[in-house]
Amino acid sequence: MTAAPTRTGTPTPVPATVRLSVLLWLTAITAGAAEVLVRLLLPEPPTPAQLWARFAIYTALAVLVLALHTGRGAVRWAVAVLLGGIGTLSLVVEPATWLLAGGSPTAFLATADGPTLLVTGLRVAHIAAVLVALTLLFRPTASEFFRRH
Repeated sequence: MTAAPTRTGTPTPVPATVRLSVLLWLTAITAGAAEVLVRLLLPEPPTPAQLWARFAIYTALAVLVLALHTGRGAVRWAVAVLLGGIGTLSLVVEPATWLLAGGSPTAFLATADGPTLLVTGLRVAHIAAVLVALTLLFRPTASEFFRRH
């Protein structure tokens, strides 16, 4: 990701904020994929169809994220809405519902087995990577880069 052509055809370097955002988006996708694999160790593992669907989605999202270096505003908004919006919502609905139903984080941590704790850690890392990646994607240098293309 060294340069993307502008509307005039002149290549411009991809700003560090966009490069780091891409790296963090890919980190989030990797954490999601790892979480699915760790879930295979749990009492109710994902089915082969669920695994296939997840990895197809992760592959498509990775391709979309890698397209950010082109500087196309539509790609930035697609990543922001799909991964930053819908994806984040899908990650927090389950734990938020559990907390609202009276779940105790302390009791959970005291009784969770290794794979469950690993899934939880991967989910936290996933969400953190998404939040930082999304923030970087809309920093002034990133916005200027997308505005030029």
